[in-house]
Amino acid sequence: MPPRWPRKPDRLDPEYRRLDDRMNFAFHVAIFAASNSGLWFVRTIKAADWTWSIWVSGVWVAVLLLHLIYIVAIADYSTPKING
Repeated sequence: MPPRWPRKPDRLDPEYRRLDDRMNFAFHVAIFAASNSGLWFVRTIKAADWTWSIWVSGVWVAVLLLHLIYIVAIADYSTPKING
């Protein structure tokens, strides 16, 4: 069931931006999980020496952690100032 928003979605709304960023992060985690599990499944089935797969997984996890740190600690969800 998709999340419901009680009012018209607007990127200027701080609560909407926070929700949007968290859903975006969840989507990135889902893509990572699907791709990474497929990568490691093929690596296991082929019994190949795919040492690069460790690097791909590690770098991708690091990027996901940076993304998480950004949305939890760095992102500013206060009401933006409108020039005009």
